[in-house]
Amino acid sequence: MKFTVESSVLVDGVNWVSRSLSTRPIMTALLGIVIDAQNEITLSASDLETSSKSSFEAEIREKGRVLVPGRLLAEISRALPNKPVTFILEGNRVNVTAGSAKFALPILPINEYPNLPKLPDTSGEIASDVFATAVNQVAVAAGRDESLPTLTGIHVNINKNTITLAATDRYRLAVREIPWTPNDSELTTSALLRARTLADAARTIATTKNLSFAIAPTSATDRLIGFATETKTMTSRQLDGAFPPYSHLLPSEAAATAVIEVAQLLEAVRRVALVTEKNTPLRLKFAKNTLQLEAGVSDEAQATEELTITYSGDPIDIAFNPSYLTDGLNALGTTYVNINFTASNRPAVLSGKNTIDGEIDGSYRYLLMPMKYAS
Repeated sequence: MKFTVESSVLVDGVNWVSRSLSTRPIMTALLGIVIDAQNEITLSASDLETSSKSSFEAEIREKGRVLVPGRLLAEISRALPNKPVTFILEGNRVNVTAGSAKFALPILPINEYPNLPKLPDTSGEIASDVFATAVNQVAVAAGRDESLPTLTGIHVNINKNTITLAATDRYRLAVREIPWTPNDSELTTSALLRARTLADAARTIATTKNLSFAIAPTSATDRLIGFATETKTMTSRQLDGAFPPYSHLLPSEAAATAVIEVAQLLEAVRRVALVTEKNTPLRLKFAKNTLQLEAGVSDEAQATEELTITYSGDPIDIAFNPSYLTDGLNALGTTYVNINFTASNRPAVLSGKNTIDGEIDGSYRYLLMPMKYAS
């Protein structure tokens, strides 16, 4: 095997597949990245749950296939100078050269490497940037507790020409609806995928144009979901278990509504939250076009700040986890936030608005549970 490739192309491909490397492999081979030099270069990696491939053009002088340590290849690729990179297989080593930088990588037994699953038939296409933004908006609400695996995922529901993504950790819920172009205009199905897997994929595919989205039928043995761009593919096994029903949690009416500039509210929350500790609530008092933020108790550090806002409805005295509130505000992507309240002891729903008097963007909703506040 012998080929030469531009360093930026190599780094892009290695970064994509290295996200699927196993951290706790059941076999040594899963620590590696397969380099397959045929008519083009194909890199592959898998942890048996998620599998990734990246293909790119290179100057191939000798064909071949080899398995090398994945983490090491990723670190070396990112550290190489911005010059053409040459790979040469010599004996039980792969020599990597870029300018005056030279590395020798050991090879792993490629005959032990598992066969990777095939990408399911394409279900439709979606704009990559739209999908990436939607994933990032809901991933913030996904759980981190691996003992509750269904809450670590993003629920993907397909209903004809609409995809709805949802995630929750029981304390907040994020829901985003996006349009797409299905191959079957009557397609209805759903899947539950690891939020981490989707978020990692979203970061890379955001710069591409279109994304092919593939979901295996419910009758399939391998419950896979897949993504493909022109040069990259990823397949992931769906999580077991049922995602909790959530539509009934999103109220259809509001007893009070606040409209606030996102940047202004974020700055105030960050300042007042400086006196809070982890999981300590931030108190918000809404009344007469004003918002008063409070944090801290009488025998410790305290902070208050007041903002002029647009508000309608009865006064609301409510408390939130400041980190969760900040996550929701950052995820909106709009100039203003519209907050709907039903009661001080009931969840509030955040949505975006581009102008203070404009329409509410209901395609993204972030529901936040209140906390008890000790005066």
